[in-house]
Amino acid sequence: MSFDTLGLQTHLLRAVEALGHTTPTPIQEKAIPTVLTGKDILAGARTGTGKTAAFALPILQHLDQEKGKNHLPRALVLTPTRELAAQVENDFKDYGRFLSLRTAVIFGGVNIAPQIKQFQKGVDILVATPGRLLDHLGRKTLDLSRVKFLVLDEADRMLDMGFIHDIRKVIKCLPARRQNMLFSATYTKEIRQLADGLLKNPVQIEVSPGNAAARGIDQEVYQVSQTGKRTLLSGLIRDGNWHQTLVFTRTKHRANRLTKQLLSDGITAAAIHGNKSQANRTRALADFKSGAVQTLVATDIAARGLDIKHLPHVVNFDLPHVPEDYIHRIGRTGRAGEQGTALSLVSSDEQDLLVKIQRLLKKQLPVKQAQVSAVEKTFQTAVVKKSESRSPKSRPAPKTARPDTRRQRKNTTWLPSGLKPKRQAAAWSAV
Repeated sequence: MSFDTLGLQTHLLRAVEALGHTTPTPIQEKAIPTVLTGKDILAGARTGTGKTAAFALPILQHLDQEKGKNHLPRALVLTPTRELAAQVENDFKDYGRFLSLRTAVIFGGVNIAPQIKQFQKGVDILVATPGRLLDHLGRKTLDLSRVKFLVLDEADRMLDMGFIHDIRKVIKCLPARRQNMLFSATYTKEIRQLADGLLKNPVQIEVSPGNAAARGIDQEVYQVSQTGKRTLLSGLIRDGNWHQTLVFTRTKHRANRLTKQLLSDGITAAAIHGNKSQANRTRALADFKSGAVQTLVATDIAARGLDIKHLPHVVNFDLPHVPEDYIHRIGRTGRAGEQGTALSLVSSDEQDLLVKIQRLLKKQLPVKQAQVSAVEKTFQTAVVKKSESRSPKSRPAPKTARPDTRRQRKNTTWLPSGLKPKRQAAAWSAV
């Protein structure tokens, strides 16, 4: 099947062809015609299946056919993270390059004034994170009374991050008559409850189970101690000449520390996590995509929303506590039918997490024993010699003096004088 058979207009087909897409993915094949009919949908698709185009293309066609008068937002897309919001807005621009529609993206961590100016110029499609969107609604700088299309992208992740109350507040500000689309990688009880209250007679689309990784991803496990992870990772990157590697850590502190260690090993690296300013996060991601930075170290904030073309390697420096997050992490590679490699560095205290991941995948992952390469041995030897050169020369221990065994006279100057014999004796006994 080709995009020509999905009912899309010529301008959108030109944009799809310009982007190099020839065959629609399963989620696009099923969702695009359904959205064009105006029905609500509940779609289950893992990351990397091309679901952004599944809702962006038909929404663009609807908006182009029904021109807005006041340029108030007519389509609203909610995402859990800033990176995903920026990526979705960029996809709308790519697919709508031959249309005269205006897009905007808003999220926290940046100055709010430019966003307000953008609203004043007019916006047709708005992509937002819930927090900053509510901030604008509270300031009355944004009018959502014209919204006809609502998309909740990565809905399960939004619920995991505690956005359910924010989502409900946003929904109350929208017109009752609108088309709703909910996309989620997993179907939890909470997702079902949200869908029941949001969607009206939805068409349910399931194209890939939430516990399945893309077929093109080669998954491997390295058994290694916690202290040996950094050495192994540096050796793999250098020996394999990996030019682009996305590394996941469990905490922000470990991401910062690993980044410094990789830099000291001569590997260009940058960190991206919630404590970084939006400017730093944007710059790190841009440098990674351009090749200026060889390794990007991230927390799970980047597990959804990073769309890096032809990313070859993903490394789990730490295994995630939630098995489903493993699927989302490795889904950064092997996207849209491409090939990729996902490695997990597993220490002895992470064996239980590995068991849970394999239970979710319903298969055993091939395990390799970490071996120190010749290059790494040279590196370790250099480090040892460098530390030895800095340490002072060993000197013989000084001879210890013999202990003075002579009886020391007690200091009795503090004892009171003029006491009766019994009290004097008691005072002496306390010495």
